[in-house]
Amino acid sequence: MNTFPVATLRKPSVVIQPHKGLFQLDLLSLWQYRELLYFLVWRDIKVRYKQTAIGASWAVLQPFITMVIFTIIFSRLANISSDGKPYPLFSFAALLPWTYFSQALLRSGNSLVGSANLITKIYFPRLLIPLAASLAPLVDFLFSFIMLILLMVWYGVVPTWGLLALPALILLSLVTALSVGLWLTTLNVKYRDVGHIIPFLIQIWMYGSPVVYSLNMVPEKWRLLYGLNPIVGVIEGFRWAVLGTARPDFMIMTVSSVAMMLLLLGGLVYFKNMEQTFADII
Repeated sequence: MNTFPVATLRKPSVVIQPHKGLFQLDLLSLWQYRELLYFLVWRDIKVRYKQTAIGASWAVLQPFITMVIFTIIFSRLANISSDGKPYPLFSFAALLPWTYFSQALLRSGNSLVGSANLITKIYFPRLLIPLAASLAPLVDFLFSFIMLILLMVWYGVVPTWGLLALPALILLSLVTALSVGLWLTTLNVKYRDVGHIIPFLIQIWMYGSPVVYSLNMVPEKWRLLYGLNPIVGVIEGFRWAVLGTARPDFMIMTVSSVAMMLLLLGGLVYFKNMEQTFADII
């Protein structure tokens, strides 16, 4: 009888070591745990719509009702300019990226505290938790985008080639929400007051962004400073891509993008350096 050597089976192992160096971010581990990321996103989606009467319709109703209120108050009463576009369409086109950003920011900011039982039991890259919380609201965004298309048909607005830039703008919105969310969720682990501040911060942030008004209403001398708000470039770019409005100012887009990248880099460094204390504090 012929015998063959039997290969020794080795279980995969993970060596957990303290971080050495400020910029040792270990982002490669996100790809290694990509299946876990998928299940975390799917979990967040299921929890959101579990035992709801109208399900995913909430994703459309929220921005639509907000658009109706904005149209009555800011267009009919305040007579705010909408750059020559129907105000309902003008505001809804901004509400889509803003609603996604606000939902992603709210969920990612509370994500670590909400996953305390998971963090204290097993090891995995903790960065997956705020990342999954930022990705899950994209489902709501897709449902709302269908409503935007119907509004464009209703008002007879023809799409332009700018629609090709939408994937990049959506990615930019995701990165912006994640960059701010990393700061908030890390602070929220130690200071639970942050969880109460986030909804108030989002409310103020909306009025500091060109959602209900056009960027043209901001005095030109203040626009670069205004562009430090990282979501400004996303909203203006989205309006241009969808409605064919004037192209966003290149300098403002650059300032917003640089501000976003600095927030992301700082958030990653702060998150990774505090990561080893999460299980003890949370």
